[in-house]
Amino acid sequence: MKHDNFYSSDSQVFWTCKALLDGRTISHKTEIREVRGWRLGAIIHRLRHEFGWPIQTEYRGPQNVAHYSLKAGIDRAALQFPRSARALGIDGAAQ
Repeated sequence: MKHDNFYSSDSQVFWTCKALLDGRTISHKTEIREVRGWRLGAIIHRLRHEFGWPIQTEYRGPQNVAHYSLKAGIDRAALQFPRSARALGIDGAAQ
């Protein structure tokens, strides 16, 4: 089922995509601190299942907090981008 809305602001979606493309490992705590977002799990789910992003999850600590990162060696040109993050595509690689 395809939805036109991530149910989070475009800035959170853009931030998530940019952070992953920059090689960062991010968690819900990182998202709250940097963009005051609360939907990282939903954004990650959509990036994986609707856009085919190769995102890996590592659970850390006694509370099993999810930390997300892109798999090594991804081809940025092969990624599909959500509307709010299209500027990060291959043409936006230098941003």
